Amino acid sequence: MINGTVVTLPSETEIMITRTFDAPRELVFTVWTTPELVRRWWTTSDAPLVVCEIDLRVGGRWRYVSRDAGGTELGWYGTYRVIDRPRRLVTTEGFEGNPGVEATTELRLTEDQPAGRTSMIITVRHASREHRDNHVSSGMEAGLNRSLRRIDAILDQLTKE
Repeated sequence: MINGTVVTLPSETEIMITRTFDAPRELVFTVWTTPELVRRWWTTSDAPLVVCEIDLRVGGRWRYVSRDAGGTELGWYGTYRVIDRPRRLVTTEGFEGNPGVEATTELRLTEDQPAGRTSMIITVRHASREHRDNHVSSGMEAGLNRSLRRIDAILDQLTKE
């Protein structure tokens, strides 16, 4: 089942993303943090990830790089600040095409038991309204929705295995 994503701007520097998945919280956390699974949902088939590094520990770094058919590479990176598996994950996040601009992203997962549904809230905190607005206007919402639909498909497959 595909669940709607809601994107709001709760403050001048924040983006909040909410969604519910039909899967247990531990499985959602695993899909979010396992390189083999991230490769399946982070980007598109016409610009697959060629780098997917995850050092899942406080102070560890992550980096994803996609490459399109023309050879153009786009990279994102960050550092893990808080890991409370499977409830919460806090990282920094930057885009290599915009050096010096980083946000803090907090992923919170809560499970509705016994239904086994997981509510996700992502809060992205930018240093300024300009940075937040640039992030929003980058097309991030459309890309995010595509990625979250792919996560739904992965979760559906994993819950049937």
